[in-house]
Amino acid sequence: MAKKIREIFKRLEDPRKKRGRRHLLGDFMMIALCAVICGADNWKAVSTFGRVKRKWFKSFLDLPHGIASHYTFDRVIAALKPDALERCFDEWVKAVAAAGKGVVAIDGKTFRRSLDKAGDKAAIHMVSAWASTNDLVFAQLATEAKSNEITAIPKLLELLDLKGNTVTIDAMGCQKEIARQIVEQGGGYVLALKKNHETFHDEVSLFLDRGIEKDFKGISHDFHTQTEKDHGRIETRRTWCTPEVDWFEDRDQWPGLKSFSAVECERSVGEKTTCERRYFISSLPGTDAKEIAHAVRSHWGIENKLHWVLDVCFKEDDCRVRKGFGAENFSRLRRMALNLLKQEKSEKLGIANKRLLAGWDHGYLLKLLTG
Repeated sequence: MAKKIREIFKRLEDPRKKRGRRHLLGDFMMIALCAVICGADNWKAVSTFGRVKRKWFKSFLDLPHGIASHYTFDRVIAALKPDALERCFDEWVKAVAAAGKGVVAIDGKTFRRSLDKAGDKAAIHMVSAWASTNDLVFAQLATEAKSNEITAIPKLLELLDLKGNTVTIDAMGCQKEIARQIVEQGGGYVLALKKNHETFHDEVSLFLDRGIEKDFKGISHDFHTQTEKDHGRIETRRTWCTPEVDWFEDRDQWPGLKSFSAVECERSVGEKTTCERRYFISSLPGTDAKEIAHAVRSHWGIENKLHWVLDVCFKEDDCRVRKGFGAENFSRLRRMALNLLKQEKSEKLGIANKRLLAGWDHGYLLKLLTG
């Protein structure tokens, strides 16, 4: 039962001294994961879930001394080294699903309630890699501030197999060395270009805006448009791209740079219409605007299918777990739970209702764990 998960958890290094251990670390992790799947959002809820389900857990876990108290769950999992748990998480993801070839979106999210003023500890900012093809979290790393995404992203990329994939990152990750690393790891990139590179942004936006105004006369380009209607909203996305980057004086400083793109989004809700145009640099050839549009659109999956779900369905922003590495490690349990819930397709339910069903039905929880 759940052999892959259990075997990987067994490889975690136990942070406790051998003397006095009463509960097995693997049992801790399985109970915590199951509890989070079924709706637990703090250690007391995790311990209570284990106690109520003790007879069921005893059918496949050792539980030499029953179910640990919530104080013990807090103390032990807060002491686990995040890097070790991340390696465990990475190994598990590779075991349950192949990355496939597609868009890998990278973005960060701050856990608001992880701020600990009394302990002089900043709020945790977690940077995640989201595979749009599989709708799975593939890796994550924590920083203590959004500004540190620049240093976290390269470490996160090292954990990923980028061959054949396109990496999308918002403006914070639009850096020369990050572009270099993606190319060296065999991937492509589409990076948002904003005012953090003011001169670069102004030059590219002026070039593309003039091209759009004059219908790119004499300039090689491609165009794609798509309109969607949903819940009274009409959204039209227009994408222009061009492979003509030779005019850019610093192009050689950006490894793999092959194209510039503009994406315009026009939204109409009732009588109100808004229009926004954004700009991107890419290692993609710039001859297929549909490909660029797909990459840009896929990037929003990390907001809509990961961050939004974690906030709304898992109440991540309200979680007050703060001790030690507890916030980071609880976050990884949430993402493991979300991956399992996303992978299970037999029940046509949303994430919130799947969590309820797992709590009610042991058979369904087993199905989630065994894939």
